Amino acid sequence: MPKKNEAPASFETSLNELEQIVTRLESGELPLEEALNEFERGVQLARQGQSKLQQAEQRVQILLAESEDAPLSPFTPDAE
Repeated sequence: MPKKNEAPASFETSLNELEQIVTRLESGELPLEEALNEFERGVQLARQGQSKLQQAEQRVQILLAESEDAPLSPFTPDAE
């Protein structure tokens, strides 16, 4: 398990590691102590990811507030 003073990984790297942890936990083949360690790491990664998402949302809100006259429209992924 990484030490607390390590630099946080990117959101994508953390998400990938979290997905691997979930897969290992769902397999049901880990000894109890190892499963608890994996779960603890997963919770830590989930909290880091949530924090990064909140920071990104705040940045978007700040950017939108800076250009109040910019028109807002619903996002449609097919519109080009």
